[in-house]
Amino acid sequence: MTKVKSRREFLKTGSAVTASFMIVPRHVLGGKGFVAPSDKVNVAGVGVGGMGFSNMQHLGPNANVTALCDTDWDYAGKCFKKFPQAKQYRDFREMLVKSKDIDAVVIATPDNTHAMIAMHAMDKGKHVYVQKPLTHDIYEARALTEMAKKHPKLITQMGNQGHSNESNIELAEWVKAGVLGDVSKVECWTNRPVWPQGLPYPKDEVALPAGITKEGWDMWLGPAEYKAFNPAIYHFKWRGWWPFGTGALGDMACHIIDPPFRALNLGYPTTVEAYSSTFYDRDFHAAETTSESAPSASKIVFNFPARGSMPAVKLVWTDGGIIYERPEELKDQDALGWDGGGALLHGSKTKAMTGCYGDNTTLVPFDKMSSFTKPAPTLPRIAGNQGGHERNWIQAIQQGDPSFASCPFSYAGPLTETILLGNIALRVSNLKNPQGRPLVKEQIRLHWDGPAMKITNLDEANQFVKREYRKGWDLGA
Repeated sequence: MTKVKSRREFLKTGSAVTASFMIVPRHVLGGKGFVAPSDKVNVAGVGVGGMGFSNMQHLGPNANVTALCDTDWDYAGKCFKKFPQAKQYRDFREMLVKSKDIDAVVIATPDNTHAMIAMHAMDKGKHVYVQKPLTHDIYEARALTEMAKKHPKLITQMGNQGHSNESNIELAEWVKAGVLGDVSKVECWTNRPVWPQGLPYPKDEVALPAGITKEGWDMWLGPAEYKAFNPAIYHFKWRGWWPFGTGALGDMACHIIDPPFRALNLGYPTTVEAYSSTFYDRDFHAAETTSESAPSASKIVFNFPARGSMPAVKLVWTDGGIIYERPEELKDQDALGWDGGGALLHGSKTKAMTGCYGDNTTLVPFDKMSSFTKPAPTLPRIAGNQGGHERNWIQAIQQGDPSFASCPFSYAGPLTETILLGNIALRVSNLKNPQGRPLVKEQIRLHWDGPAMKITNLDEANQFVKREYRKGWDLGA
């Protein structure tokens, strides 16, 4: 309620729903620990060759990029060129020590180093924006959530930009107003992976690219087990390998599951089970690719308990091109989702569907929208222009108000934990007993104690809740 109230007060100015942001005078804010609204926020970026470059460009006019860090300076070259005034680093730890003017840090490295960098930055009093998924492991997501609680003045945001979409927010209002009735089933899907996945791990060692040093490669690996460089695991391709990425689910579920997760107030699931495609390297012999790589296609079933007057929910996720049959209400020419993915909520009164980023929320069938009167807005809005999610974070820093951030760790942490639990269900099929035989059948249902972060019916699976860090690396504070 505090979050809604504080941001709703800001809405009274009318500027939160426009393409630009209002700068509130410092005397209005009062208190200490704020970046003066008349000042720009000094922002550093870590991992700026890919999505990080996009994030840095969307920070808006109230941000000043003062430092950039990347292990591969050739890959990051376009960002260095865009912000020539920024100091350049290869080691984020050095950057955090030497660049004294940093107020906030954007982190867009591979998943395996998100938590480590964010923890170090927060320990030094920096606001943080971390790309999705928030972390590589469930334990790390909980650690960052707890770190944010210990430092309540720090503004945190996960980079699932669709969370700030008007259409995403509207879905929550429709559910709250009872438009859909009781929702007991949700179907989510994505066309990912759109990178190589479900393959044996590459064994060849290839020379490092010119832009990255030996020390830089060690930094890129971070807490993960040491692996020789190979282009098959580098840049965008790292997403499909368990040591560094979190597969199709980790890549897109923070976008696609997010709208129903928020609208239905789902919290922690009680059970999860997974089914995946199998790669056969010879007759009747399944290759053990998922020990290192996520499968090429999967189906994951999460079961959430009832919440107050809201019924229990079964949420089914599919990826790798496996999509549900079309609802009978959809006309033949109507799209099933948008931008390669979507979510379909089955309500007792009607159905609703969103696109890949929580966009284009619509009732099903679509022609219901012509006579539909949307409920009055009850939730805060974020500016709908491109880059609104990043700019929302910047303004929250200038406001000195953590509750103004659209997707803080208090929400992003539990969402990420739930999503990463699905990956554990995928990985248990590779567990072996002492005799080297499969420990479990692929379709085992795992029982999850969310508050305790523990799988209660298969202790061996808990090794995936918290990975073992490579010697010389640590999570930080």
